[in-house]
Amino acid sequence: MRKLLFTPGPLTTSKATKEAMLEDVGSRDFEFINAVKEIRNSLLNLAGVSQAAGYETVLMQGSGTFGVESVISSAVGPNDVLLILINGAYGERILKMASIHNLKHIALRFPESNIVSAEETESFLKAHPEITHVACIHSETTTGSINPISAIGAVCKKHNKVFIVDAMSSFGGVQFNMKESQVDFLLSSSNKCIEGVPGFAFAICKKTELEKAKGQARSLSLDLYDQWLGLETNGQFRFTPPTLSILAFRQALKELMVEGGVAAREKRYKTNKKYLDAGMAELGFKQYLAPEIQSHIITSFLYPKDPNFNFEKFYQKLNDRGFVIYPGKLGKIDAFRIGNIGQIFPEDIKALIGGIREVLEQERIAIPVA
Repeated sequence: MRKLLFTPGPLTTSKATKEAMLEDVGSRDFEFINAVKEIRNSLLNLAGVSQAAGYETVLMQGSGTFGVESVISSAVGPNDVLLILINGAYGERILKMASIHNLKHIALRFPESNIVSAEETESFLKAHPEITHVACIHSETTTGSINPISAIGAVCKKHNKVFIVDAMSSFGGVQFNMKESQVDFLLSSSNKCIEGVPGFAFAICKKTELEKAKGQARSLSLDLYDQWLGLETNGQFRFTPPTLSILAFRQALKELMVEGGVAAREKRYKTNKKYLDAGMAELGFKQYLAPEIQSHIITSFLYPKDPNFNFEKFYQKLNDRGFVIYPGKLGKIDAFRIGNIGQIFPEDIKALIGGIREVLEQERIAIPVA
């Protein structure tokens, strides 16, 4: 049975993307080095920037978290102070990184049910002039909210702060211009909206800020500057690269362009979200977030109040039907999440809704429809 992943990643991938990994390639082969070069240039284009405009792409082995930690531990100097804007688990993860690396840092928290406020961020920056860097999550998949990165970027530049954005679950699925949003470091990974497979993260960096990271990394393997220097010098990774993931990602980028680019992919994901919202509402499920701050990436649904509802059983029965959803990450509220991204289409969402209906009937779970 082919399973569909309704998660924030890894995602369902196309057959052609998987087939791109069927032939082995050496890390020093011309084909591989050329693939790395193609990918680095393509990612700049997707972000609306270029090398000529002063931006660089750095690929980093490992998950998206590796990429975030690489930037956090390399770009924030010993005399710098990092402000971390938090409204979910992934902001908290950056806070943990800052603590482990003994960075000078401050956390500004917002409720999980809210988005980060640019106005409150500005007030905080005025009260703490020692802050030099600001980090924020774009699509906070803890809940499904999307933070106003452009507004926050404008505040950061007004106060001359370096702006770091974790766009892990949004890049490639949300139209976004890095320069216009005044972002200095933008992070994502291979297994999100570009629909590749896990294996590496990438940082799109303003070159002047990247160059400041020289010699101040707290880790050998996560040294962002040295990783970039290696790629620039000979086109190779410093350590063993994820060769097959790179080839799959190159194919995924081609498919993104064939689909019509980020605008077309965002439209498909939004259509998926439309069908999901309608189908789940018809079944009686309630969303956690207010619609105006809800992204089209992933949605959090509250547990039904019926005592017959058991999430583990609900999850397993959907899994048995070929539908993989995601547990919740909320601190105090019981919820589960359903993603709209990856190689899934409206007909797949309709099939998922049908599967959920079957499980509810089989388990005799009653949900009042408002």
